[in-house]
Amino acid sequence: MKYDVALFDLDGTLVDSVYDLYIAINLTLSDFAFPIVSQRLVESWVGNGVEVLVKRALSGDMQVSEHLDESLSSKAILQFYKHYEQQVGEYSVLYQHVETGLAALRGMPKALITNKSRIFTEKLLDKLALTSHFDVIVCGDDMAKKPSPEPLLFACKKLNAEPNKAIMIGDSKSDILAAKAANIDVIALSYGYNQGENLEDYNPQYLCDHFLDIIPVLTQR
Repeated sequence: MKYDVALFDLDGTLVDSVYDLYIAINLTLSDFAFPIVSQRLVESWVGNGVEVLVKRALSGDMQVSEHLDESLSSKAILQFYKHYEQQVGEYSVLYQHVETGLAALRGMPKALITNKSRIFTEKLLDKLALTSHFDVIVCGDDMAKKPSPEPLLFACKKLNAEPNKAIMIGDSKSDILAAKAANIDVIALSYGYNQGENLEDYNPQYLCDHFLDIIPVLTQR
């Protein structure tokens, strides 16, 4: 086959987890007497890890305020961790046909590459019965986060695969840029958390609207 291994993003690709994040963010903002924010805003801020998400929420904007107090940010991030640890997986759901698609790819080695911290990733995967699908799991606190190519190249090495025989499946600019920097082909999924970006502008090799659309791409010869 053209591809030997598949590398998957988590949030926005396999799992719709924004409601858990939305609740944890607003509990954190309330703790610090900051105005709460909408679920749509939280969804637009997801994709660059918890620290950036919290800073965006404190700033009330995608662009983190240059005046944001670092001490406040650090305290808010710790508080968010406490809320999210209780919340993670409570309202998260698999996107349509993810279970079917992963089952269809059972014979292909797979890695999960997420910017989410390991403690939350493992809890979420367990709650949604996804852990067994992946041979390698690389999390945001293991090494550099996407859009760095480092976690993708690390996953390829663990799977004994050359980068040109791997393909990344994700829903954001970070996934596309990480894959391009690693010289790995990428499928961009249009339904996830794309931060308002038109993913086509980043020239992924493939652009798919539904999860099952990835199957013919991954199994082509």
